[in-house]
Amino acid sequence: MEYVALIHADQSVWETMTDAERDAAYEQYGEFAQAARAAGVLVGGEELASTASATTVRVRDDQRLVTDGPYAEVKEALGGFFILDCASFDDALDWAARIPAVHHGAVEVRPVHVDPEA
Repeated sequence: MEYVALIHADQSVWETMTDAERDAAYEQYGEFAQAARAAGVLVGGEELASTASATTVRVRDDQRLVTDGPYAEVKEALGGFFILDCASFDDALDWAARIPAVHHGAVEVRPVHVDPEA
């Protein structure tokens, strides 16, 4: 079954890191991805651009409303995700606990919805 591991972190922490600290963090994420790929668990994943680049779209009364900025103003924003193919939810939680963001933010794990009729 596939699970999405949503990475939430305080964007201001990332923005105040030195280049060396950022490089070290990218190395940790790379090591996680390599281990998950080697285990046959990693389906995909990506880092997201800063929330400063976000645009939110809604439709109300058949009118499209476009707002600059993320869906919600929160301290810990969605910064990226991994899609993990695991045998169980517990396995997905074990892999999520290895994502570097767990040490300074949070990783939300959700099963990917499967439509039984599709």
